[in-house]
Amino acid sequence: MLRLLFLGDIIGEPGRKAVIEMVPRLRQRWGIDFIIVNGENAAAGRGITGRITIDLLRAGIAVITSGDHIWDQKEVNSYIETEPRLLRPINYPFGTPGKGSIVLETAKGKVGVINVQGRTFMQPSLENPFRHIEEEVGRMRTETHVIFVDVHAETTSEKIALGRFLDGKVSAVAGTHTHVQTADEQIFPGGTAFICDAGMCGPDESVLGREILPIIQRFMTSMPANFPVAKGEVTIHGILVDIDTVTGHAKSIRRVAEPHAPEAVAPVDGSPALRDKEPIGSSPRKTDVQAIPDG
Repeated sequence: MLRLLFLGDIIGEPGRKAVIEMVPRLRQRWGIDFIIVNGENAAAGRGITGRITIDLLRAGIAVITSGDHIWDQKEVNSYIETEPRLLRPINYPFGTPGKGSIVLETAKGKVGVINVQGRTFMQPSLENPFRHIEEEVGRMRTETHVIFVDVHAETTSEKIALGRFLDGKVSAVAGTHTHVQTADEQIFPGGTAFICDAGMCGPDESVLGREILPIIQRFMTSMPANFPVAKGEVTIHGILVDIDTVTGHAKSIRRVAEPHAPEAVAPVDGSPALRDKEPIGSSPRKTDVQAIPDG
């Protein structure tokens, strides 16, 4: 069995710091074998740099996925060619710098990761994600059946359709981009774990990780405005998936909602031992609203 942690969009410096500090702790506490994050908003809320990539990899992250903001920091155009663990969506045209997939060797066998971007309400409009991912999954399955897919897309319908399209062919499909964690985690009939959106790693008191007032003013006036990354307490969101390394089928999927507590020393208690539909998180803050556990 391989335990995989995927964390949603990292938002600016607050999200980066929280992820870098918490990943080693969570790896030990939950017995995690492989960690993936979406880092496309890690540099001041737009894009990613080489230095940030290095910091995330040094923290124990195996692969960094991205999306429509991958090119927002100019230096990444050349850097992405030198770091195969930083992915851009696979459905960019031929000749675009970087790669959209990778297979890495682990102590529990090979793990494949694919990054794909949707087309509905997304800019730029890329090539057909269904065609590109079908071809890549077919190629990757000659190496491993343990395959994770980050679908960076706007609409739930496109994410669900891609998840259903890949059911039985990959281990897990997780949506990113909307920054709001959805409560539809499930395992499809063919053995593929799915969630529409893993959420974000960013400030709680915000609008999708940005300061609240400028966003409200933009909606009220329709005037251009800057949207600085918010400050304050951070929660990291994502999913924890247990995968059968022989079949590649997911055995469980659980939501993660873990407040950043840099002063706390997390207990080492092995597996979280929670029910499949129960979100994982530390003791809630006073303002937190917790999902009611099953049963």
